[in-house]
Amino acid sequence: MELLKKTHRAFGVYGICTEDDRLLVINKSRGPYIHRFDLPGGSLEESEGLTEAMKREFTEETGLTVEIKEQVGVQDFIFPIEWKDFTHIHHIAVFYLVKRTGGELAEPEQFDGQDSSGAEWISMEEATADNSSPLVLKALEWLRNRELDLETHRFENWVIRDSKSELKSKLRKA
Repeated sequence: MELLKKTHRAFGVYGICTEDDRLLVINKSRGPYIHRFDLPGGSLEESEGLTEAMKREFTEETGLTVEIKEQVGVQDFIFPIEWKDFTHIHHIAVFYLVKRTGGELAEPEQFDGQDSSGAEWISMEEATADNSSPLVLKALEWLRNRELDLETHRFENWVIRDSKSELKSKLRKA
């Protein structure tokens, strides 16, 4: 008998911010993208609009303030995870192109719900399927082609990293 899939839906807003051919990413400290690069962003708070949430999340996770230039699209991702009584996550992400208007990169304040351990600028070539979330990979695809596809992306073999050192040793072998 096949186990029934029980899916948790996660909805969030995420910013694509580039400077000097580098992409701003956060280092994920928990959740399904732990120990990977991810885009700054996250969930909406009660009665918060999409763009309000985008600006708040960006500042909380990076220390930077941003101006939203455009909404570039929506993508969704489904992958297995053992969390609470769920077997899968369906992550729905709204992408925004943003421009830095102020602030300096800063260590994020740690509070319940904070999943960033810091932000950094990376070259486009540094991001790979092994070290990045699907959101980062889609952002890079959008930066290259200026379009997103309409497909739901399924990752049945998704691996949640145990540590960043696991990733570093894998990268050294490549």
